[in-house]
Amino acid sequence: MTKLRLVIFDVDGTLVDSQADIVAAMNTAFRAEGITPPSPAATIAIVGLSLEVAIARLHAGLDAAALARMVQGYKDAYIALRSAAAITETSPLYPRAFETLHILHAQPDTILAVATGKSRRGLDKLLQGHGLARLFDSQQVSDHHPSKPHPAMIQAALAETGVDASRAVMVGDTTFDMDMARAAGVKAIGVSWGYHPVEKLNADVLIDDFSALPAALDQLVEP
Repeated sequence: MTKLRLVIFDVDGTLVDSQADIVAAMNTAFRAEGITPPSPAATIAIVGLSLEVAIARLHAGLDAAALARMVQGYKDAYIALRSAAAITETSPLYPRAFETLHILHAQPDTILAVATGKSRRGLDKLLQGHGLARLFDSQQVSDHHPSKPHPAMIQAALAETGVDASRAVMVGDTTFDMDMARAAGVKAIGVSWGYHPVEKLNADVLIDDFSALPAALDQLVEP
């Protein structure tokens, strides 16, 4: 009997380049509290973490009420930015991502999933805007799980799809993704075009182009 395999994707920095909107929304959230926004580099470094964890890391010492306001402020600003322009412009897919996702989805024994620090609302807007929602059988978001690198999102994807951890691969651009994969006992593919330096990823396989993903998957988990 043929065994299924599961490919779990991070979103920001892996599937789409959303850094402009992320930095702008974070700046709005900080300024609303009268706090000097972090540098763009500092904001990009925390992409992938859940908002509560990310904002607290960017500005230590916030009380619970201020943190809650900033989280909501970020969400509102992010959605407003998305409403002002097409997602394909503000958060474009990386080259060959669309084609590669469809190639993998067409493989009868390969299941695709998402594990992201985005909210449910944010992920829905993005996947719908790019016409990708139907490709992912499992979609794990920050609303329902601890922040990366906690393995809960991967564990939930494995449970939903019935795939064994030995047959699953996480694809991401940050150390949070790689550490989450290790904690869940799955293989990890790092991408070089994302938000963390490649020398820090410690991935099982590193790829420089989306078109290299199918071969990298076959290397780690036979189809």
